[in-house]
Amino acid sequence: MVQINVKVTFEGKSYLTNVIANRNTSEEEVYQLAFLQVQKQWKNI
Repeated sequence: MVQINVKVTFEGKSYLTNVIANRNTSEEEVYQLAFLQVQKQWKNI
């Protein structure tokens, strides 16, 4: 497992978030995980 910092644009703003994933996870999957994480955080507020 590795920790990856990902910059995500959500609703016109940029967010930096961390994703923990396996080393063999594709870049697209890592970005999708990061986007979903930011989206979930905003829905909870």
